[in-house]
Amino acid sequence: MAARVSQTGLSVKLGRWTLLYCSNTMRMFLIRIGVAMSSSFIKKTDQPAISRANRGTSSERARLLSIDALRGLMVLFMLLDHVRETFFLHHQVPDPMIIGSTPPDLFFSRVLAHLCAPVFVFLTGLSAFLYASGKGDNARSAASGFLWRRGLFLVLLEVTVINFAWTFQFPPAKVFLQVIWILGLSMLALSGLLWLPRRWLIALGVAVVAGHNLLDAVHFSGGPLQVIWAVLHERAWIVISETMKARTSYPLLPWIGLIALGYAAGPWFLAQIQAAWRLRNILRVGVGLLVFFFVLRALNFYGDKPWITGESPLLTLMSFFNVTKYPPSLLFCSLTLGVGFLLLAALERVQHARWLTWIAVFGSAPMFFYIVHLYVLKFLYLGGEAIWGLNQGKFFGFASMGAVWVTAIVLALLLHPLVRAFANLKARRRDITWLKYL
Repeated sequence: MAARVSQTGLSVKLGRWTLLYCSNTMRMFLIRIGVAMSSSFIKKTDQPAISRANRGTSSERARLLSIDALRGLMVLFMLLDHVRETFFLHHQVPDPMIIGSTPPDLFFSRVLAHLCAPVFVFLTGLSAFLYASGKGDNARSAASGFLWRRGLFLVLLEVTVINFAWTFQFPPAKVFLQVIWILGLSMLALSGLLWLPRRWLIALGVAVVAGHNLLDAVHFSGGPLQVIWAVLHERAWIVISETMKARTSYPLLPWIGLIALGYAAGPWFLAQIQAAWRLRNILRVGVGLLVFFFVLRALNFYGDKPWITGESPLLTLMSFFNVTKYPPSLLFCSLTLGVGFLLLAALERVQHARWLTWIAVFGSAPMFFYIVHLYVLKFLYLGGEAIWGLNQGKFFGFASMGAVWVTAIVLALLLHPLVRAFANLKARRRDITWLKYL
């Protein structure tokens, strides 16, 4: 039905030029971040990047608001995807998706949700740096300790409260090690990596994100190595006992690279940095990552499974953007982070819009929302099943993705006041230590 794209039509000259362009794009990306992050604090002579007038001003508040708004936007995309996983499970999608059997509305809804995890992990690293920047001489030690404690907390939360929300089994027969698990493990890794010089941290992050696809052919069958490899790089089942097994839905290795790059990006978001300078660099990195994605994807030889020419332009387009999430491929990371940077730039430009504050509420208490929405979805599913029965084969569910979108919008509106109340409580009661873990 469809034939793999042939590379023989590319001339040697074009191929060399394209590879050189990719290399220069990545090199400039590293240089830009490396120069901006070579020290924790920017010297007074680094004009025009520094603006002493920005401290405590509306620019300072807008900077933090845009980060919360981007995080909140990712939370809403995640809500859409989890509504799909709850009420549209009769149309399951593998990773990467099968183009011929995936309707376009389902495909592009899933691609939209691809943004969530990489942007959220990157912002976690960024937030860790901003947390450390307010601790003075004790910055790295304070950040390392907090990351270690919160990382352990998230791992424990994943295998107890969150896994129960998905399965409603205790003790569980299956433990799904998903995004909160990997966020916790990434924080544990960053608690040690942040002691590296920033240039080394950047180099390590890029090397892991760009190079882990070289390990795709490595497999282990059984034994301790299989368990370690399942945690690090291969989505697989781990047998815990005769009655219990765990699924490493999110292999760890690339996520460590993403959280390290997020931490390394922190100096761009210090209060001393002029908003205009930061915005220009955010745009350049976002555009550079997307150019890198399109060029490398067009070459079709590294960074993900090959794309194919379909029977229609739409199917070809879907194949081109059909990237692998588990673990996140180089092309997956380039596409999602590139879009994430452009979204952040757009949110900084509309800092006075009222809807920005509304979205930022979800980003100010994301873990609280995560837990609440999973239980709300589970109870809604059980209620629907009790009333209407299994109307989609082995599942209760909706007949169309339109119903999934409508449900996600309604739930966002209904849950917003609750999340806002918790966010206000967390901001008001900074003396309650455990609140900041949510």
